[in-house]
Amino acid sequence: MALPGYPRPSTASEYDDRRRQARLRESRLGREWVDWRRTRLIILRGSLIPLVLLGLFAQYLAWDVMPERTRLARTEPAVMSIAGPSTPQAADTAVFDLVGLGVLDAGDTARALPSLSKLGSVWAVRYDNAGIDTKVIADLIVKVTEASKARNVILAGHSMGGVIALEIAKHLHTGSDRRVLAVILDCTPVDLHAVRPEARDQGEEMMRWTGWIPGARESRLLRFTVEMYARHENFMGGGRYGFRADRLREAAKNVLHDKIFNTDTASNGLIEAQFKAIVAGGAIDDLQALSKPANGKPRPAIVFIRPHDAYRDPIVDVDYSHRVLIEQSGGINGSLLVVTTRTTAHANPIQRPQEYNTVIEQQVVPFIRLAQREPISVAAPPR
Repeated sequence: MALPGYPRPSTASEYDDRRRQARLRESRLGREWVDWRRTRLIILRGSLIPLVLLGLFAQYLAWDVMPERTRLARTEPAVMSIAGPSTPQAADTAVFDLVGLGVLDAGDTARALPSLSKLGSVWAVRYDNAGIDTKVIADLIVKVTEASKARNVILAGHSMGGVIALEIAKHLHTGSDRRVLAVILDCTPVDLHAVRPEARDQGEEMMRWTGWIPGARESRLLRFTVEMYARHENFMGGGRYGFRADRLREAAKNVLHDKIFNTDTASNGLIEAQFKAIVAGGAIDDLQALSKPANGKPRPAIVFIRPHDAYRDPIVDVDYSHRVLIEQSGGINGSLLVVTTRTTAHANPIQRPQEYNTVIEQQVVPFIRLAQREPISVAAPPR
């Protein structure tokens, strides 16, 4: 017991603890550093940051990228039957519908266009979600038409789908025994110059990011971030924290349901491949290949559907595509039909089915039937 006025004697445990702390100070890392000691310790501790980032990147690959990459490796292109021919004279023809940028399956678009059945049996093309190989799709079309005994093929492409349709048509026209009667182009950009600057910049920015970030073609996390940013005007502004929490939750719910967990949505890699098809600028070469007979088959007719007012299409400069098509497929001996619509915008048959079906029935079907017998040209210059 300590006497009053005298310090309390140290216990054995307190003595041992002081010795332990002293020993730690003597043996810790950097104890012999004299110059720049603090700087060296900061650098040493900062070197842990790359290790943490590397660990997070490994988790990103393991849980986000690799499962999606494995799933996409098992996808393949397909064609789905939509409707049979509505007239006996169309029984030997098959119409294949192809959709544009950001869409995987043409089923809904083909169902919105029952008038196509006047040309033949209607099929919808479903892209390979891992990318686009037009030769594979062309070979698939040959197999389907052989099985259904349809020797004639018509391809209908909406927006970027028209670029793919032209390339498939070239494979069929020059490398198969199928006869391509016509290629229908709906607001198709014949090259990158036909894409309006705003949409072109967005596509080029997407390609830069997918080329720079590892796993960007498969990453669902990045897709979620991009899709939410595209909808930020819906939930930003107002609210306690500068955004509307209810609208933010609704937007996140829709993106997760429609774009992330939905296996029928286009992948990042497919969207990149679709935009690259436009960047490659092969549509003009394909038009040139289709402008002459091949293997004893006459050249296909080309149909271009566009808004009468070019500025109704905010994505594609249809006047530009119109001029190129006249140069490549029109003229005195050409076989080109240009159809102008009044209320349609950019390749939107699902939103404007009545007008699309009307122009197909009244203008496109008679033209293609006539073009089977002799080449004609019905191409007014753009205004």
